[in-house]
Amino acid sequence: MTLIKQLALELKKSEYEVARFLLNAPKRYKVYTIPKRTSGHRVIAQPSKELKEYQRKYLELQNLPIHDSAIAYRKGMSIKQNAIAHKDNPYLLKLDLENFFNSISNTLFWTVWESLIALPSDQDKRTLEKLLFWCPSKKTGGKLVLSIGAPSSPLVSNFFMYQFDCVLSKLCMEKGIIYTRYADDLTFSTKHKDVLFVLPQLVKENLTNLFGNAIRINRKKTRFSSKAHNRHVTGITISNDGTLSLGRERKRYIKHLVHQVQINKLDIEERQHLRGLISFAKHIEPTFIESLRKKYSAELITQIVEESNDYVTQK
Repeated sequence: MTLIKQLALELKKSEYEVARFLLNAPKRYKVYTIPKRTSGHRVIAQPSKELKEYQRKYLELQNLPIHDSAIAYRKGMSIKQNAIAHKDNPYLLKLDLENFFNSISNTLFWTVWESLIALPSDQDKRTLEKLLFWCPSKKTGGKLVLSIGAPSSPLVSNFFMYQFDCVLSKLCMEKGIIYTRYADDLTFSTKHKDVLFVLPQLVKENLTNLFGNAIRINRKKTRFSSKAHNRHVTGITISNDGTLSLGRERKRYIKHLVHQVQINKLDIEERQHLRGLISFAKHIEPTFIESLRKKYSAELITQIVEESNDYVTQK
């Protein structure tokens, strides 16, 4: 059965409708920029609502291999599990892959696919390219890449990195190192001093062997740390006793927002933002929520959460 026929059945559309829609799908993206945490801007290409529906449906149909070390975008996994994997090791290395999603082109994608499993038919290849890839060029027939913003990009990138994750995991296991990858964030930890210093070069060599010069390390974001300094894994602080923490700055910010609610200074949108932070805090460091309840009253914290829930329901 062709992929177009599968999508048509799942989406309750005709094959003609699906094929016609996908014809210009790589151009059905809204493009905007957001500031990066450090400097510069990140380009986000957001698929149209209907294209997102198509991409999500494909995620339900596929069965691509994903390595266990790939933590992001997997059911039941989150940045918390990523941090837990490294919490008992005193030495930490973080690497970042430069311009990750946009570096994965359709041609490179098929090269990786062919090295793992048999290629689909030419028709299904064309369908997948139109379904999963974005065309940044204004010209028809321009280069196709994965976009930041498509619901399908994370899973496709995990499949794309499968061989790399296999090689790195084996190499790290032999050296007594824990390895995880959360999208473009690579984290390594160990109990053995000085072992991690050889890894940036080994990672670079393996990226080159598998992808040529397409996927590269962002040298500016290479970070070594240990118990002598604060250890952070995908935004979570690991305390010296191995517990997970939100970090002082985030806690101070949450307390500030709760106080603003107390004096009636936050609007609905800001309260929604605070609700998200409280939910995150409950997931990562539940004891902090208890301290908020003691400091500001259980009633106020409950009110913040329930008011936001009511707003979401009404909306």
